[in-house]
Amino acid sequence: MYTLIKNGELTPSTGGTITFPGEPYGSGVSFFLVNNQPGQGPVLHRHPYSETWIMRSGKARFTVGDEIITASAGDIVVVGAGTPHKFLNSGSTRLDVICIHASPVFIQEDLE
Repeated sequence: MYTLIKNGELTPSTGGTITFPGEPYGSGVSFFLVNNQPGQGPVLHRHPYSETWIMRSGKARFTVGDEIITASAGDIVVVGAGTPHKFLNSGSTRLDVICIHASPVFIQEDLE
């Protein structure tokens, strides 16, 4: 069994992010294809599973627990289950990042 999702079939949000919930497609993971403007990013939140970011272009400032880190193109960031986190496009260009959720559905608790 397989599923092919053609380019353009998943509509981006007004901010430019494409959301892929894995369960309806038979996938064990979900992800966001983020394409944010400078200054954009989610509020502090956590998940009951790990999250992995693959930085494709741009620069982001991550808050992970009590730490602040900066990641840029080519970097990979992994945050463990239950860890509060957020990121912000801290560069001067669009941020292109893949946010992989180790779950077939998104489960998120906003903390801000």
